[in-house]
Order: sequence, then C-alpha cells, then structure tokens
Amino acid sequence: MKVFLMFRDHDFVLDEGIPENAQETIQDLELNTLFRAVAGGDDFLLQVAKGAVLASLKNRESILYRQEVLADCLAFPDIARDLYALAVDAIERESRIWGWFALSSPDSLLHRSVEALGLLIGLLERLRKLADEHSSKFRSEGFRWFFGMATQELSDSYLQAVKDHLVRLEFRGGVQMSADLGRDFRGSNYTLHSLEVEALGWFEQVREWVGQITRKDDSGLSFDVDPRDEAGFRALEALRTEGIANVAIALAQSSDHILSFFKALRLELGFYIGCLNLRDKLAAKQEPFCIPNPLPEKDEVLRCQGIYDVCLTLNTAERVVGNDVCGEKKALVVITGANRGGKSTLLRSFGVAQLMMQCGMFVPAREFHANVCQGIFTHFKREEDASMKSGKLDEELSRMNAIVERITPRCVLLLNESFASTNEREGSEIARQIVRALLEKQVKILYVTHMFDLADGFHRQHMESALFLRAERLEDGTRTFRLLEGVPERTSYGEDLFRRIFQAEPESLQPTAQ
Repeated sequence: MKVFLMFRDHDFVLDEGIPENAQETIQDLELNTLFRAVAGGDDFLLQVAKGAVLASLKNRESILYRQEVLADCLAFPDIARDLYALAVDAIERESRIWGWFALSSPDSLLHRSVEALGLLIGLLERLRKLADEHSSKFRSEGFRWFFGMATQELSDSYLQAVKDHLVRLEFRGGVQMSADLGRDFRGSNYTLHSLEVEALGWFEQVREWVGQITRKDDSGLSFDVDPRDEAGFRALEALRTEGIANVAIALAQSSDHILSFFKALRLELGFYIGCLNLRDKLAAKQEPFCIPNPLPEKDEVLRCQGIYDVCLTLNTAERVVGNDVCGEKKALVVITGANRGGKSTLLRSFGVAQLMMQCGMFVPAREFHANVCQGIFTHFKREEDASMKSGKLDEELSRMNAIVERITPRCVLLLNESFASTNEREGSEIARQIVRALLEKQVKILYVTHMFDLADGFHRQHMESALFLRAERLEDGTRTFRLLEGVPERTSYGEDLFRRIFQAEPESLQPTAQ
C-alpha cells in the first residue's frame, strides 16, 4: 500500500533533497519562525516542515499536484485531521505492544505479530470507513488515488480473511505440520498446515494440545509422551518452533508493512496538517493567503498583490503591510530607498513566498505569480567577525564564492546589502561584475542596496529586464513600508532616523499596518 499524497509516483522521504545552503537560507529568511508556526508545538511536524519547505520541488506539475491535495485539506480540515490522528494512533498503539523480547524466539515473535496485526487491521477498517464516507467529497488526484486504493485493497473480504488467519495463527487447537527427513535424520522443509478449531479457553487449549501429542493414532503412526517427560516435551517444542518459524517471520514482515504504511501516511499528511496549523494562525489575524500560480521556469515573472513577510506577522500582534509588485520578464529587481522603509522585509517576503510556493503550500499574499526556479540562494549582511580571523569584505566574498560554485541557471539569488562593508565605489564595482555575470547565466537576482552608484548604474543602462523599487517616504519622513516603482535616489534619509531617535519620543519602526 502506498500513500502518494506528496508525489504522484513515489514516497516522500524526510530530509531528502535538502540543499547544502539550507542553514544560510534558514538564517537569512528567518524560517525558524515559519517552521514553529507550522509545527504548532509538535516536534515531528517541525521536522516535516523543515524537510518539505527546504527541499523545493523543481517542476510545475509536482507543485500543482500538491496544491490540489492542499486545497482538499483546506476544504475538509476535519477529515484530514481524522486521517492524521488515525495514523498517529496506529503508530503509538503498536509501539506499546510488548516486544522487548519478541525476537528471542519464533513463538514470541509470532505472538507479538498476531497482536500487532489484530490492532492494525482494526485501524485499517477505520480507514476504509473514512474512505467510504468521504471519498466522494475530494477532488485532487492524490486523494482520489488514496481513497481508491483504500477501497480496493481493504475490501470486506480481504479484512475478514486476515481476521480469520489471525485466529488460526493463535494455534488454539495445536499445531499441525509436516516435514521431510533430511541428512543425519534431521527434519527439513517444515510445512505448517491449516487447522480449523473453535475458540477455546486457556485450560481447554492446554488440554487439547497435550491430548494431541499423547493421543494414539489407529494407523500406527503415532507415539505417546509421558506427561512427566520434560525432555520429550522440550523436543516437541523444538519441532513446533521449527514449524512456526517461517510463519512468524512472514507475519512480522506483514505487520511491519502495514505499520510502514501508517508511518508514511503520518509523514505525508503531516505536511498538510502543518499547513492547516499555519492557516489557522493567519486567519486569526485576518492575514490574507492564496494558492500561488507557479509558472514555467523560462518565464521570468514576479507578480503579486498584498505580499507580506509571514515570519514578521507571526512575531507581531498587529497585521503587517503588504505590497503589490508587477515584474513581467524581469531578471533583476533592485530595491532602494529610505532606511527602515521595509526593503529587507520585502526581500524576505519574496524568498519565503517562493519557497512556500515550490513546496506546494499557500503563500502570504492576496495573489502571487512566479516562475519555478531550480534553487534559492541568499547573501545577507552579517555581523562583524568577533574572532577577527578575516575582514568583513573577505567574509562576504567567501560566502559569495560558495554560492557561485553551487548556483545554476534558473536559480534565484537574494542579495541584502551585499558588499556594503567597503567603500561605495569598490563595493559597487564588485557587485556590478557579479550581478552581470550571474544574469548572463540566467540567474534571477533581487538586490536590496544603499549603494547609489550601483543602483543608478543599472538604471542608466535602461535594462528592459530590470525592475526598480523604492521604499516610500512621505514629506514628513513617515515610512509607509510600501515599495513602489521608482528610480534610485542618492539619499536613504538616515537623518530621519537620527531625528526620530534623538530628538523625539521613540516610535516603532516595524513595518506593521496602521
């Protein structure tokens, strides 16, 4: 049995496909806030969130497949949570079955497997019931396949047959088997035969078993064992063990197979349960979200309405300001403007939204259209190296070198105040050469910078593939935290901050809605 709620044709494997730059991405985009919100205090969901978000899907069809499954979960959250609770229940209850010496003998392994399978079959019946009651409501390819599989493979006849086999495998009427005589007169090719018995109490089971091994056979092919012959009983028990060994192993494998199904169901549904947790948090703040439109990777598109930094809103009591951006056929987005005007916040918004889209989630915006990329890289400014082992510019160049070695065409690079640690002329020249080289390699770049020489130089080239955004500042110095299309300016209005901090009462500079 397969789940296939994350991929159309294969299982979701946790931590598979995590890029080498994952830690830098988490740090720069403040993704731990997003992961905690998705997890809702559940450590398992926390790991699922990290694995799914960081291992971005690379093709549009896979993203759309997950989006359809997510849409069903958003439409029927109670059913999705019931399915997830069923998987969790199966795993937790199976783990409580005694098993600390289950591998010590075939008999103990058989006993544990019978008990585990009896439990798991009961939960499979609950799954079948959920499928019968709700499958017609779901529209996604993933859920249609999943419920169809449950209905077909978990038929009434199959479930009843398993129950019947489990009753037989308790061997309440004894064990019937055959064997060949092998070398050195040892038994070989032990074969267990079906033996129909009625349900017996414990005392009746013992009496029936003793009776079978001591009962005479009129054919003459029988023998008696004295009830006081301990060695004889041990020998018979050894024969019994040989007879049930293969059955015990096969039953344990069957139990493991069903348990692995429930583990896969918990893992793959865990992603969507995390999405529901995040949806509930955003809905409580009346923050908008939407199912994004992933476009082919050759289309250099970044078009959105009301995009905001989901990590920021999760850390603040107020709603945050959203922005509208229209970038058609734009490979370079340069963001400039007033200090504390929301530039870095918007850059993180783009990065997080791209990651969320490419793992199949909804995104924090009223509308979001972007082309699928092959990877997301970040290069944000860092604090000064306390050990003084290298200068700040050396550290920036080292990180950029690591990015250049891994980045490929159709990737996205987010630059936040990169190379501002040196003077503007040198920093602008370094950045200009790197940006040009990466643009030639079909890398989309979003760059927040205060370096006027860099931003103005790109603007004066009248690049059709470049979009210039500027943080809005009102005449009185107020920051609206909205980013509008506009040419770069020489000043970032740092004096506004000086007056606000030193000449007036401190005010919040967070980009929250007014």
